[in-house]
Amino acid sequence: MDKKIVIIGIIIIFALVALNCAPKNERWTWDHQAGFWAGIWHGIIIIITFIVSLFTDTVGIYEFENNGWPYNLGFLIGLCFSIGAPWRWNPWKWRKKHHIQKKEWEEIGAKVEEKVREGLKAWLQETKKKEREEEWDEIAQKIEEKIKKSLKEWTDK
Repeated sequence: MDKKIVIIGIIIIFALVALNCAPKNERWTWDHQAGFWAGIWHGIIIIITFIVSLFTDTVGIYEFENNGWPYNLGFLIGLCFSIGAPWRWNPWKWRKKHHIQKKEWEEIGAKVEEKVREGLKAWLQETKKKEREEEWDEIAQKIEEKIKKSLKEWTDK
């Protein structure tokens, strides 16, 4: 069998099982209230039930027919496992990684700045060289004119 078909089948089966035990189901009444284990399950499947609750009124994300704090505790535990346990989340790890990336960007910026500075220096030196060549051409032209003038005066004598 194709791997994709098996995975899609498992997802559909999981979704059907999850929705069969979803909050706001006829299963829970004042006589038979949702307890601790139902709270854990409802917390775990909260993402699925939230998406389904956008399209239908028969599924909710929280069961109001519950037995109080045990259901709420179970719901919070399930929620932690579903969304991401807060005891595994470390904001300092991200900050440290971000800080390292910031240092790397600063190093790259310094290297780019140095390359630009070198390019500008070379461009300015080339410009100065051209200006000096033009100045020397102008000086050579003036000297040539003076020599011609002097030679003309000497030959006219």
